[in-house]
Amino acid sequence: MSDKSGHSPCPLCGGTAEHFARAWKHDWFQCPQCALRFVPPDQRPSPGDEKARYDTHQNDPGNAGYRSFLNRLFQPLSSKLESGASGLDFGSGPEPALAQMFTDAGFPCEAYDIFYAPKTELLEREYDFLACSETIEHFFRPREEFERFLKLVRPGGWIGIMTQLYDEAAKPFDQWFYANDITHVCIFARATFQWLEKQYGLPAEYHPGGVILFQKRV
Repeated sequence: MSDKSGHSPCPLCGGTAEHFARAWKHDWFQCPQCALRFVPPDQRPSPGDEKARYDTHQNDPGNAGYRSFLNRLFQPLSSKLESGASGLDFGSGPEPALAQMFTDAGFPCEAYDIFYAPKTELLEREYDFLACSETIEHFFRPREEFERFLKLVRPGGWIGIMTQLYDEAAKPFDQWFYANDITHVCIFARATFQWLEKQYGLPAEYHPGGVILFQKRV
């Protein structure tokens, strides 16, 4: 929750963030330490509102346009994998299209989603890779979730994230569709991922379309 002085604690690094903008019905804060922009806790959507929004998503694995969109993450991440590598699609949505793409390519991939595939036993295993497409911007506790990713991936494994970066947006923040989605509560910049690189000692690669690959150190 923000205080009367217009500050709010950052859910990623714990820094003191200042009010940055108002978009749709949300106040947005920006952290000077890690550059994360986020919505304060008292303005986050309810689980019911979240799922109602997700139910409108079109994630058909058979849709060529959607598969082309997912290729932005699939291609660079799959190029890092050894034959038979196993993975987890974290935040798969109602249709696990990305998990299917990896499986079809010879990389068996499970799908986890808090609403559509809440198979918590999958979070007790280790994987060679983890894919997180258009999900990290929904996290209420991004630091906890990123640290969960690190536990889910074996040493030497890969974490692939796809999310839109506000420093690459074509429109001002308050006019940008990404900031006007009620379920988007954390929006990242390249500098935010660079903070994660430094904080956790992870080498990272940056690819077009908001794709970041982290390798867990051996």
